[in-house]
Amino acid sequence: MRRYDAIIVGAGHNGLVCAAYLARAGRKVLLLERRGIVGGAAVSEEIAPGYRASTASYLVSLLLPAVACELRLKDFGYRVLTRNPSSFTPLPDGRSLLMGPDEALNQREIAKFSARDAQAYPRYEAWLTRIAEALEPALEDIPPELLPLPADYRHRGLLDRLRNLARALRFHRAMRKLGAELPSALELIVGPARPILDRWFESEALKVTLATDAIIGAMAPPSAPGTGYVLLHHVMGTAGGARGVWGYVEGGMGALTQALWRSAQSLGAQLKLDAPVARVLVQGERAVGVQLESGERIEAGCVISNATPAITFLKLLEAGVLPEAFRSAVQRIDYSSAVMKINLALSELPDFTCLPGRALGPQHRGTIHISPTLEYLERAYEDARRGAPSREPVIEMTLPTSVDQTLAPAGHHIAQLFVQYAPYALAQGGWDELAGPFAQRCIEAVNAYAPNFAASVLHRQLLSPLELERRFALTGGNIFHGAMSLHQLFGFRPVPGWGDYRTPLKGLYLCGAGAHPGGGVSGAPGRNAAQVVLQD
Repeated sequence: MRRYDAIIVGAGHNGLVCAAYLARAGRKVLLLERRGIVGGAAVSEEIAPGYRASTASYLVSLLLPAVACELRLKDFGYRVLTRNPSSFTPLPDGRSLLMGPDEALNQREIAKFSARDAQAYPRYEAWLTRIAEALEPALEDIPPELLPLPADYRHRGLLDRLRNLARALRFHRAMRKLGAELPSALELIVGPARPILDRWFESEALKVTLATDAIIGAMAPPSAPGTGYVLLHHVMGTAGGARGVWGYVEGGMGALTQALWRSAQSLGAQLKLDAPVARVLVQGERAVGVQLESGERIEAGCVISNATPAITFLKLLEAGVLPEAFRSAVQRIDYSSAVMKINLALSELPDFTCLPGRALGPQHRGTIHISPTLEYLERAYEDARRGAPSREPVIEMTLPTSVDQTLAPAGHHIAQLFVQYAPYALAQGGWDELAGPFAQRCIEAVNAYAPNFAASVLHRQLLSPLELERRFALTGGNIFHGAMSLHQLFGFRPVPGWGDYRTPLKGLYLCGAGAHPGGGVSGAPGRNAAQVVLQD
C-alpha cells in the first residue's frame, strides 16, 4: 500500500483548499475524487454541444480573500466578472426594480416604489455591514466550544482547552464591537427575516428582493426563525467586487476549482479521479487510510473528508467504530432540501414586458428574481411543506453569457435557474417523473414576464434534489451539506461539541460544508481544517 501524510476524500472546492494548504506546509497529500472531474458542485460542464453552464453552484461572493491571495488563484486563471446591476425584479404590474453596487442606481430605483425606503436602504446596508464585519473573524476561525460537555462525549486535553478558551475570547471581543447594536444583531442571527425587513421597509418589491437571500437553499419561508442568519450569511462575502455582491467566475465555477487544483498541484498535491472511496480503514482507534471501491487500499497518516457528515460517518465507517452518542447525533442532522437547478441553452435573451429589449441590457446582467411578493414566497413554501413542488415556484435566474460570451455560441445564451421549493421528500410520485413537468412550470413562470422565453429554450439540464444527491453526493439534495439552521451552526456543526473539524476517531477530520461555517463557496472549512490537521 502507498502511504501519504493525508488523504482527502472528495475534490470539491473545500477539499482542494485543504489539500493546497497541507501541501504548502510540506505534507504529502492525495485527493481522491469519485467523479472524472475536480470541483464537486463547483464545476463547469457542457449541457449541450457548445453550451457550458455552472452545473450546480453558479456565483461567487463568499470565497475568503485569504484563500484567493495565499493560494495565488489569479496566477492560475481565476477571474471574477462583476455584475452591475446585480439584481433585477420584474413585477406583474409592469414595473421593475434594478439594484446593485451603484448607490445612485439603488436610490433612483427604490424611490420609484418608496421615497422612505430609498432613504432607509443605505442605513440598512450599513447595519448589515457592521454585523458582517464583526462576525467575519468568527466565520474564518475554528468555532469555540461553549457547552459543558461530559468527558465521555468529548474529552479535551489541557492544550485543547486553552486553545478553545482563546477562541472564545476572540469571539467575545468580536461581539463587543457591536456595542449597542448587539441586540439587533442577535435578532438577525436567530430570528426570522420577514419581520426585520418589514420594520426597515414598506415597499413589497424591495422586501421580496432582499428576502430571497434569507431562504436560499433553506426548507423554510422568510417568516421562519433562523432565516435572518441565512440572509446575513449570503451578504457577507466580498469576492463579487463589494460586500454582499455576487459575481460570475469567467469560464464558470469550474474555472475557480481548476485554479484551486492547479495551485494545489503546484505545491505538490496529487489527485486520483474516478476513485470512489468505499470505506475508511481503521486500526485500533485511528483512521489509517482508505479502501477504494476497486479494492485498492491506500495508507495515510490521516484521512480528511470533504463528503457530507452522513456519508463520512454513516457510510464510510463501519458500525461500532464511533461512539453511539456521536453516531446518533449524526443521524439527527437535518438535510431537508428544497432546491432544483435548471440549466438552459437559449437562442436569444429574454425580452421582459416590463423592460423590453432582446439586445443585452442591464436587466440581463444580474440575478433575475421571479417572486413578486413575500406572500408568494410563503405560499411556495406551504406547497413544499405538504410534500409538493411549489405551484408558483420561486426562481432566481442568471444569464452568465451576459458578461461571459465564452460559454455559448455567438448570439446564444445560458440561463441558470435556481428554483425553490422542490422538496426532496415528495408526498406523491418521484422526482424522476416530476422533474420534467416541474421544470416546464418554471419555464412558464419566467415566460409570464418574458413572453419569448419558452420558445428560446434549445436544451435543458434538470437537477432535481434527487439528481443533486446522485450526481454530487449531496445527502438529501441539500446544497449546504446540512441545513444552515440555528442548531447546526458554529460549534453545533456538524453536531454539538465537534465544531473543530476533528471527530471521535483519531486521524479522521471533516473539511466540507458540513463543518463550520457551512455552505457557500468560501473555502473556509477547507482552510480551517488544514490548520487543525497541522496543529495535531
